Formats: sequence, structure tokens, C-alpha cells
Amino acid sequence: MDQTLYFRLLFIALCSVSECSQRRYHHININMTWTEAQRYCRENYTDLATVNNMNDMNEMMNKVKNSDVKKKKNNDVSVWIGLKNTSVYKWKWSMGHTVNYRNWDDEHPHDENKCAYMKDGKWHHKDCNEKLRFICYNESSKDYIYNKTKTTWREAQSSCRENHTDLTSVRNETENDEIQKIINNNNDDEVWIGLFSDSWEWSDNSDSTFRYWKSDHLILINETMSWSEALVYCRQHHVDLVSVVSDEIQRWVTEVIEHQNSTASVWMGLRHSCSVGIWFWVNGEPVCYQNWAPETSVEDCDPKVRSGAVQRDGDHQWISHPDTDKLNFICIKHDSE
Repeated sequence: MDQTLYFRLLFIALCSVSECSQRRYHHININMTWTEAQRYCRENYTDLATVNNMNDMNEMMNKVKNSDVKKKKNNDVSVWIGLKNTSVYKWKWSMGHTVNYRNWDDEHPHDENKCAYMKDGKWHHKDCNEKLRFICYNESSKDYIYNKTKTTWREAQSSCRENHTDLTSVRNETENDEIQKIINNNNDDEVWIGLFSDSWEWSDNSDSTFRYWKSDHLILINETMSWSEALVYCRQHHVDLVSVVSDEIQRWVTEVIEHQNSTASVWMGLRHSCSVGIWFWVNGEPVCYQNWAPETSVEDCDPKVRSGAVQRDGDHQWISHPDTDKLNFICIKHDSE
């Protein structure tokens, strides 16, 4: 299945056309798939919309808001933009700079689901949900700003964008040495920098790293049930068991289980079929994105039907359990809840 269609929405295309450095957006009130919308925009405008910053985001939202479009019951409407999941992770600077200079301690860092931090003048990578202090860059003053509050990488990015320009880029050895000097002056050890791995790309091949994700509506159910019972519960009371089909949804799941007490592992909507020898999500998506714990055997069949759960602690990786085990679980909520 084409990963660009992973949300499986059939709403409205939003096209963009570039005029010098300024973008103009055109709201197209026609129901299409993402691929159809991309083709339409390329034939009639420039491409599906790319978003560079909050000004672009606000302009798009105003364009949709002022359009004559039939809205859903909760007065919300969904539109396609040009962001697609390629399933190929690449390292990118939050400020949009090209990653030319590299200073990894590990010559071959793993790209998936990681963010970069600096330690002893070298770059390292770890789970983006770990909490570290961070360094922002202010374009107006041309200064680096050290922040002593420990946050996740995404929280650090938001703080830098709200108060300065962005998390800092490190584009050459001079900048690398200057940032390490700031770390040393603050007697710190590890700090976030603005480098992150990402599998999302814009349709027009723009290098924009701007993201404005809306957290999924997830709820942790603090009742212990078998996987089948959990599936029925979610479908009766909410929408479904959560399908973790991307790095972003994995982060949302992590946020839910980190802030609440739960069983050691928590059911998600992942199921194994011995008859065809595959794992599959209850929403019908293939298991392309994966986050299995290394010790988990995912190929072998078992006399007991096995389903997937996410670990509460550590790196929140996936493990398999017999379907009859009693665990807490995560449901997707309705928008109106």
C-alpha cells in the first residue's frame, strides 16, 4: 500500500503556487485521494501545498476557514497537504539547513526515530523522548542560547521557536567548537541540537523541516483485558485499538503511557496471523514502520495466538504476548470526545 495514503482521508486538496519567495494557496473543494490531489495540483498549479513556517500555516487555515465547504459535525475539516511518508529516514536540521558537515561519534548512526545531542564535542543520537537541556539559535542577535531546562527534543524545538529562532544547527567545525564551549561553560554534559531523523518529505521536494502535528486522540484504558476483549472495548466505546503505523504515532503512544500508570506492557492494534505468516494492524495498514524489542521473536508461530504490545518503560519498544494475557490498552478516541 502506498505510504503516502496512510491516513486514508478523502477530503479536500490544498494546492500551492510559488510567487518569488511568497506562496499563495488555493483551496480545491473536490474530494480526492492524496495521489489524485497531487496530480491535480501539478497539472493546474505548482504542487500540493508546502508549509515553511507558522505564517504559511495560518494563511492556509484562513484559506480553508473562509472557503465555502461543508464541514463535519464538530466544525472541523481536513485537507490534503504535500507531506508524505517515504519510510526512508534522513537526518535533517530543524532550521532547514542542508546536512553537509557531520561530526558523529558513531560513524554509522541509526537513522530511525532518533534525535541528536552533543557531548564532548561529538554528536550522538538517542530517543527523542529522552529529556536533556538544549541550545537555541537567535537569528536576530546571531547568538546561541543555552537553556537549562530538561525537555524532550520536540519540547526543546517548540521552546526555541517560540522564544528565539529554532534549535541550533551545527554547520561547520567553528560552530561545533563554539557550541561545545557553551556546554562546558555551563558545566553540562549532554544537550540537544537541532538534528533529527525524519521519513516525511514534501511533494515539491522542498527542504522545509516545518512540522505542525496534531496529537492523535489517544486514551489509555486502565482495565486489564485480553487483546480480543480490548479490541471490542475500543470499538464499542471509542474508535479502535491504536495502530502505530509511523514514528509520529509511536511518539504519541509514548506520551500517553509515560504520564499514566499502566501494566508493564500495553496492548495496541497489532495481530499475528500464522496462516499467512504476517503481522497486521487492525486498521488494515501493513506493518512497514516497526519498533520491535531486539529479543522479540516475530517470525515463529505459537500454539497461542499472539498480539502486539508496547513496553511502558525503557525505549517503549514492541513485544508480543499471547492473546489471552491481561493488559491495559490504548484506544483511539472520537474527535468529539
